[in-house]
Amino acid sequence: MIKVKLMNRRFFLKTLFVSSIISPFLYSKDEIRNELLLKKIPASGEYISSIGMGTWLTFDIGYNTKELKKRAEILNIFFNSGGQMIDSSPMYGTSERIIGKSLSLINNQQKLFSATKVWTPNKWHGVKQLENSKKYWKLKKFDLLQVHNLVNYEEHLETLMKLKKKRLLKYIGVTTSHGSRHSKLELIMKKYDLDFVQFTYNIVDREAENFLLPLARERNIAVIANRPFQGGRLFNSVKNKKLPSIAYDLGIKNWADYFLKFITGHPNITCAIPATSQIEHMQENMQALYGRFPSERERKILKQKFLKI
Repeated sequence: MIKVKLMNRRFFLKTLFVSSIISPFLYSKDEIRNELLLKKIPASGEYISSIGMGTWLTFDIGYNTKELKKRAEILNIFFNSGGQMIDSSPMYGTSERIIGKSLSLINNQQKLFSATKVWTPNKWHGVKQLENSKKYWKLKKFDLLQVHNLVNYEEHLETLMKLKKKRLLKYIGVTTSHGSRHSKLELIMKKYDLDFVQFTYNIVDREAENFLLPLARERNIAVIANRPFQGGRLFNSVKNKKLPSIAYDLGIKNWADYFLKFITGHPNITCAIPATSQIEHMQENMQALYGRFPSERERKILKQKFLKI
């Protein structure tokens, strides 16, 4: 679990300036904590912000101009708050197009960590998808390419490994979601030299703690946690409920921060990718990028307090 000390100075100063404007809530019991919370990518040693952004459903808006401007504003808040990883997929309708259009509307994407996927049973079509994705995002290359939901992972990983060898991308990985196919994912993690894996992990869905997270640590694989709010259902459980007192001791000010800090506090989680289409929700999500990570003991208390609600 790494904080901002290893960032470059320019980005650090910019982050402190931004946090002083948008994050007056960043106080611990004893001192102000305004450090950006980073995690290390084991394969390279590169550090990345522990809160990223998903785009499933939330960026699939077709050609709605009004909504496009709103997505651009959401991205602006994301980057101003220190966010880096944006995750998408050809499966997500118009999301990749909207990401590209939104990025072109803002001048604030220097720290973008671009992550998308291959999603097709056909190897040749996978190559075509990757070319289309670059055009949609308006990028020359991606930071991370993943095989979506393990579809034809053997052939697609072969393609991705060749691209990585040619330095046409930095990292490769595979994904699952909704807690499915964990046994298969375990076998793939053992067999292939992966940089990233992505699967569901949150305060309720914790099966990954049993074998996937320890294996990721053993194999030096970065982990992206998807569905951090269970598709929004976690908020239904805490509607009109006050935060437990431990949350205030940890500098946690809202339930999004609570759920995300539980996830990113795990030493083997690299990044959580909540998705939202609401400006105020993005602001709440990004609060989890500041303060400090809870310890393992504190994470257990966060879990116990939530489960008693």
